Amino acid sequence: MANYKEINPVELQGNPFQLIGKDWMLVTAKNGDAINTMTASWGGMGVMWNKNVAVTVLRPQRCTKKFIDNTDSFSLTFYPEDFREDMTYVGRHSGNDDPDKIEKTNLKAAEIDGVPYFEGAKLILVCKKLFVQQMDPEGFVVKELDEINYAQKDYHFMYVAEIEKAYIAE
Repeated sequence: MANYKEINPVELQGNPFQLIGKDWMLVTAKNGDAINTMTASWGGMGVMWNKNVAVTVLRPQRCTKKFIDNTDSFSLTFYPEDFREDMTYVGRHSGNDDPDKIEKTNLKAAEIDGVPYFEGAKLILVCKKLFVQQMDPEGFVVKELDEINYAQKDYHFMYVAEIEKAYIAE
């Protein structure tokens, strides 16, 4: 963990709309010895059940979903702009079709307490799953959101996870 400082999640700096929606994040989990990651730009951070949480959503066909479903913890990591090409690559290529997709990037895997992440992150969140549920189309008050985002009816699974540890690059 050289070059990282652990901080309390309430000390996080930065705008979550920028971090998630514009900078993107990698959602990464481990299953046995295998690691899978995907790029995400939907999610959030806040407080739920008196815990500091991160929310991420995964479509059912994503390989990373299988990994997260088989573990208690995963990481959300945020990178400087010079990682954009690698983040784009792992976002566009599924581990279902290309299990070696990480090896085709400059991403270097590391672990914190058995939870994988990639070196070079400006922010690492180690998250413990608390809640998962598939989005229900009946829940859409604005029906156009369903029509626009779920033409294939592949509704995301929403994961609410406690941010157990947060690390910032020094």
